[in-house]
Amino acid sequence: MSTGPGAHSAPAPATHDSSAAHDSPATAGTSPAGAEPAPVVDAAPVEDPAPVEDPAQAAPATPSAAAGTAPATAGSSPRTPRSSSMFSSLKVRNYRLFFLGQVVSNTGTWMQRIAQDWLVLSLTGSSAAVGITTALQFLPMLLFGLYGGVLVDRLPKRPTLLVTQAAMALTGLALAFLTLSGHVEVWHVYLAAFAVGLATVVDNPARQSFVSEMVGPGQLQNAVSLNSANFQSARLVGPAVAGLLITGVGTGWAFLLNGLSFVAPIAGLLLMRARELHVVQRTPRGKGQLREGLRYVAGRPDLIWPIVLVGFIGTFGFNFPVWLSAYADDTFHAGAGAYSLFNTLMALGSLAGALLAARRGTARLRVLIAAAIAFGALEVVAATAPSLWLFALLMVPIGIAGLTVNVTANTSVQMATDPAMRGRVMALFMMVFMGGSPLGAPLVGWVTDAYGPRIGFALGGLVSMAAATTIGLVLARLGGLRVSLGWHRGAPRVRFVPRTRTEEHLATV
Repeated sequence: MSTGPGAHSAPAPATHDSSAAHDSPATAGTSPAGAEPAPVVDAAPVEDPAPVEDPAQAAPATPSAAAGTAPATAGSSPRTPRSSSMFSSLKVRNYRLFFLGQVVSNTGTWMQRIAQDWLVLSLTGSSAAVGITTALQFLPMLLFGLYGGVLVDRLPKRPTLLVTQAAMALTGLALAFLTLSGHVEVWHVYLAAFAVGLATVVDNPARQSFVSEMVGPGQLQNAVSLNSANFQSARLVGPAVAGLLITGVGTGWAFLLNGLSFVAPIAGLLLMRARELHVVQRTPRGKGQLREGLRYVAGRPDLIWPIVLVGFIGTFGFNFPVWLSAYADDTFHAGAGAYSLFNTLMALGSLAGALLAARRGTARLRVLIAAAIAFGALEVVAATAPSLWLFALLMVPIGIAGLTVNVTANTSVQMATDPAMRGRVMALFMMVFMGGSPLGAPLVGWVTDAYGPRIGFALGGLVSMAAATTIGLVLARLGGLRVSLGWHRGAPRVRFVPRTRTEEHLATV
């Protein structure tokens, strides 16, 4: 079901304290629109900044915010499990149906993604053309993403998802027919990518928001992490199957199986019990709702800076269709099998990152910053890898770091957002994360064609590192912290300490 990088995983990435009041989903993890910005980082610890671990404490909900949701009434809806185990949200029947549908659909999505990139490369021989395909798939999110969020806040989520899933299924089947009949041209692939992107404009924020309706706030972090684990598990299977199909019977069969795979999530949505959903009051139609959402985010540093960071990383650091296909074809001359291997190993790392996120108990912005810096640094290291196998092995830690960025940012933003605003905020999140590809992918594709895959890959890593470092310093300053350089047991150490404590120490010297 996910169509964005990592969307999913979200791509789309952080945890939520499972002890949150499960009987009051309206208040846990919400803040009123127009509330004063909460401190982004808790300055109490000396070793490092403690970011907002419970957004409900950082920006307390008011009665007006609480009115945005209404828990299912007693006797009509089962209580959300309070367990903090790795798979606790799967105890919720509706979410279990959703999860199982995604297992099938996400596998098909990854098969189509690999087949689509390889088909474009085969038709054109150009990495820039692969970049254009990626850009067209995410261009609608950049152009219309915020309007999609406004629609999602107004519409019931489950019927909306039925429509978007059916639209993406038809697109996959149409591309399969063109490819299997031998009439496919590159503009057909461009058009199909753009059509999927249009459906994604509504599908992504609807799916992101619907998770909280299925499991409630007490299990939201766990469910978001398991969604990412689901997407990455499919990424282990999908590319491998796609590689076999491409080399064995052709790319058209991968498109066909992807189109058919949407039967599973559609069936899961139809089988859900509406009375067991955590009802969220829909936003009535009105003027200025788009501007209202933007003002809400602009006044919340704990929302805007994670969104800015994933924007930089999504635009410059997540152009793997461009880089990995070029490494497989041009650098190592290993063909579609190597491209499938790179994606599979990255998925393995991403799956590990998602499961680690499911075990964590709090949403820490320091984890987000550290993972983003590590992600950029690993890309720079991989760009210089001299052999295919070393490059392939580096895909595992890159997958761990990239997924950690996605899940941590995704969950921290969702948990800090008023449920009545969640569709618009998550649309902005996905627009920035996925919508950057129309800008970054053609540029990265051109750099890769002109200067080689190594230069293109290293450039993406350097931009990601620079963005993470800069935003980390901004968050530290907003949290009343400063960087302290020193030595610890004979080794250099960098840490954040409260600014006031450092100033008091200097005054006594």
